[in-house]
Amino acid sequence: MHALDWIVLMLTLTGVVFYGIRKSKTTRDLDGYFRSNQNLSWGLVLLGIMGTQASAITFLSAPGQGFTDGMRFVQYYFGIPLAMIVISAFFVPRFRQWNVITAYEYLEHRFDGKTRTLTSLLFFLQRGLSTGISIFAPSLILSSLLGWNIYWTNLFMGGLLIIYTLSGGARAVAYTQQLQFAIILLSMFLAGYLLVHLMPEQVGFVDALDISGKLGKLNVITDGMTAKGFNWGDNYNIWSGIIGGFFLALSYFGTDQSQVGRFLTGKSVRESRLGLLMNGLVKIPMQFLILLVGALLFSYYSFERAPLIFNQVQEERIQRSAYRDSFQLAQVRYDSFQLIKRRVATEYVQAGGQGSVQASLLIPKLQQAQTEADAIRKQVKGWLNDRVPGGDGNDTNYIFIRFVLDHLPAGLVGLLIAMIFLASWGSIAAAINSLAACSMVDLHNRFAKHPAEGEQAYRLSKWYTLGWGVFCIVVAMFTYNIGNSLIEAVNILGSLFYGVILGVFLVALFIPVIRNATAVFWGLIIGELIVLGVFFSGYFFPDRFKIGFLWLNPIGAGAVVVFSLLLSVRMGQKNPRQVTGIDKLS
Repeated sequence: MHALDWIVLMLTLTGVVFYGIRKSKTTRDLDGYFRSNQNLSWGLVLLGIMGTQASAITFLSAPGQGFTDGMRFVQYYFGIPLAMIVISAFFVPRFRQWNVITAYEYLEHRFDGKTRTLTSLLFFLQRGLSTGISIFAPSLILSSLLGWNIYWTNLFMGGLLIIYTLSGGARAVAYTQQLQFAIILLSMFLAGYLLVHLMPEQVGFVDALDISGKLGKLNVITDGMTAKGFNWGDNYNIWSGIIGGFFLALSYFGTDQSQVGRFLTGKSVRESRLGLLMNGLVKIPMQFLILLVGALLFSYYSFERAPLIFNQVQEERIQRSAYRDSFQLAQVRYDSFQLIKRRVATEYVQAGGQGSVQASLLIPKLQQAQTEADAIRKQVKGWLNDRVPGGDGNDTNYIFIRFVLDHLPAGLVGLLIAMIFLASWGSIAAAINSLAACSMVDLHNRFAKHPAEGEQAYRLSKWYTLGWGVFCIVVAMFTYNIGNSLIEAVNILGSLFYGVILGVFLVALFIPVIRNATAVFWGLIIGELIVLGVFFSGYFFPDRFKIGFLWLNPIGAGAVVVFSLLLSVRMGQKNPRQVTGIDKLS
């Protein structure tokens, strides 16, 4: 990077950190550290919710997802608006009425301690692993920028994040996220603008969209249907997005402490609800625009030379391997098809594009050149995955950052790198803060002989924050060869647990006739085993049992509800904790 980029990067990061520390004054107790004394406006609640979900993975991996698989990933978010309505109507008032710090406290009020503890442990497992993956994302950037060893980079990045998170708890997270989001939105807008600006003079924004659409990258709505019927293994279509995405969003925003902790900081039920509902309105357009950057990036490389492998570290590795000559031959063939695609794409635009008869005759040639180029990339990625020692053919996460480093002007590169760091800091700080909250409230104070209060609880919370930060760094060390894209990996991991956690809360909130806590406890265990069984059946036998990961969420939630009902009938309704008036829906 240019010296100006380093200056912009450091000034932006240090400015945001000092701003957050300056705004982080709260009471030195659990309420101040984890709920900011419940005094934030709906705008800060909204930014906290969005900033927690939109990690570096969103801005690093999502454009790569749009580049490789098109924009159909946006369907994953279609269930969010409805989920925000349900959470605002039912979850928020229950949590506020019980004055809980964590969502899982409510489960002990409604059922018993073991149900609360098991649900908390599932949260610890999935959120701890997901946060480790999130730490890996900015480490990936530094590793590519400086040529550092990825493991030392994880230690460096994780250490900075722990210091940042310890600074001021929930309030510091909330206030820094408002500044972070302004910088992030500005950076993404500039990246999209420059993508179009750097294309050949005769290619405009509409032309760029037309090219990416003709090559299958504007597939915003897909129905999942094939010649053999509905494809249940398709991860992203309108039905999995609306149904599976609804259950996933309902669990993530309504039962994951990293999000519950954000809306519990609101001044009132009204402020919490407004933050959630506004998130439902803006999340889909925001994600659409981020994926659109990926589609525009694809169009850009239709007119400019595209790397055969976007991960420069892996490109150097294959150049030093026994496949060096094969790679160089593949590079020559790949470049030849890239030249054909560039020539045909230019002729297509000059012929008038969409609506022109002459241009329509060029579409098959354009698609054929792309198919041939994709086949070569697939072959080389296969060599890296299977035959090159230490190789990794997954370069989806490197596509956007490679463009930034290769083509953007000095100063803007530093701003875009800062954007990705800020996104990671906001989401990871919120996640580690939530893990510390559950450790302190759901485990320590519940099982300790003398529960901590006041200043002592505040200090212990910081130790738990440090412990979870170290755990997440360890997870990041094992993230390198995790799969297609980081954003997909995080969502698959969440879907293994979110459905069953949601199922417990659905029973607690909507089925007051179930009062047997033991029935719910075993319903949770059975539901989780079913989800894992379905997932691993599809993993080991993809031709017979593969199912899109979004469907794991309604399967898990439904299994918990059904087995809780069946077991409560079998066991009876004996339970020391009876349903009180505010637990019943009115």
